[in-house]
Amino acid sequence: MRILGIDYGDARVGVAITDELNITAQGLETIQRNQSDKIVLRRLDEILDTYEVDTIVVGLPLNMDGTMSERAEITKKFVHKLQCKYNKIKIEVIDERLTTVAAHKTMNFLDVNKHKKRNIVDTISAVYILETYLNKLKNTLKNSD
Repeated sequence: MRILGIDYGDARVGVAITDELNITAQGLETIQRNQSDKIVLRRLDEILDTYEVDTIVVGLPLNMDGTMSERAEITKKFVHKLQCKYNKIKIEVIDERLTTVAAHKTMNFLDVNKHKKRNIVDTISAVYILETYLNKLKNTLKNSD
């Protein structure tokens, strides 16, 4: 079973997925929202038909001081839609502060063309969200030994 990572944004939704052993995270795609969660949910249906996913992790964009941002409140509403639609799949949220900043730093380091950045920044952010979750799982396992 795999884990799906989501960076939920106003205009675009980045999606990443783990390998079958949940060791690595790879960017899958960026979904153009067009102001409609129906578009996102329809595409997620297709992704979930293709891959065996047992957990979906959504990045929660908290303020730097840890409080809920307006964007975090909007994201929580999307998470609720996921919980209702995919009630057999575990839905988790994880603090995603600075993932977009890290994604931009990565793209700058790789000298990605600025016109391409907009289309991949959300996917890279989703990879960081998924990697953060995987590291959290590993640390939880280590501490329970």
